[in-house]
Amino acid sequence: MSKRDDLIAKYAADLKDKVGVTPDMDLLTKVTIGCGPSIYNADAETVSGTDKAELERVKDSYLVKKLGLADGPQLMEAIDAVIEKYGRSNRNKYRPVVYYMLCTHFGKQSVYA
Repeated sequence: MSKRDDLIAKYAADLKDKVGVTPDMDLLTKVTIGCGPSIYNADAETVSGTDKAELERVKDSYLVKKLGLADGPQLMEAIDAVIEKYGRSNRNKYRPVVYYMLCTHFGKQSVYA
């Protein structure tokens, strides 16, 4: 297995164990690939659930630019809901897992088709 395959398996395990979701592996793979080289950097691979600037970047870069959603308070509410479901006390909130959950929350899987 490649390093990326190992990481995708780790993200799938997180979705199953911490979120209680059986992931669509094809979608998870595409979301992970979409994160680019950030998944190989320990700091960039995770999302800080308490850093407002970080959450704004997730909103602007992922939800608005990548998924094409209109900016509004519902975006931050969705991010907050995903962070809550993932577990606020969980220190390692992996970016591909957060993005996967946001993608499915908004029903935007077609972006990765």
